[in-house]
Amino acid sequence: MTVHDTARLLPSIPALRDHCRALALLEAILSPDPVYRHYTFDTRWSATEELASMSTGSGDEFSLVFSPAGAYLRGFDHESPMSPYVEDGVWPGVVDDVPEVFRRYVDEPAFSHGVGFPDVTACLWRTAGDDAWRAGAIEFPAHEDPDGSGFLFEHLTDRSPEAYRDFAADMHEVAVDLDAVRHVLALRPLTDGLVAALNPGLALSDLAADLSAIGWSSPAR
Repeated sequence: MTVHDTARLLPSIPALRDHCRALALLEAILSPDPVYRHYTFDTRWSATEELASMSTGSGDEFSLVFSPAGAYLRGFDHESPMSPYVEDGVWPGVVDDVPEVFRRYVDEPAFSHGVGFPDVTACLWRTAGDDAWRAGAIEFPAHEDPDGSGFLFEHLTDRSPEAYRDFAADMHEVAVDLDAVRHVLALRPLTDGLVAALNPGLALSDLAADLSAIGWSSPAR
């Protein structure tokens, strides 16, 4: 799987934003300590931009910027044969075709370790007026998952409750209530009962700061 496969599987920008917010909320409920969260969402990344993030804690990550111009998605697989640390620079084509409106994200300091090149093996974008996600023209090395897209973006391309349930059960080592996961992914209103179904040791009131950061108004859908 590559970014070109990922581009065909990603939904619209608003739908992806909602899904990322729901993933961040599920992680906040299952992991009250932010250190152990896989997915986060910050509605206040800047005055006009929001940031969805993923980190495995072992060097693999993605950053997804939502802005008035559209959305920019950067992924980094530290074991990828396309890693800039292997090639001493970004793999040809990965960011070459990024539109000017998103170019500043390519060199965003938060998306690198300050070594002269961005930490990126996979990059996609979609402008606000576009009808599809885009990626660069890339000649990929022979590898099952050359740029890391297959696992970096797995919960962006497979947005099913079952996919998150299975991931969370493995990551957080608890049995995860599938109906509760469905409830959150559908952006339904939160209740103490719903929160307790996912984490008996947590109350809805405990999530106030997270709900604010995620921008969760919990509208009925």
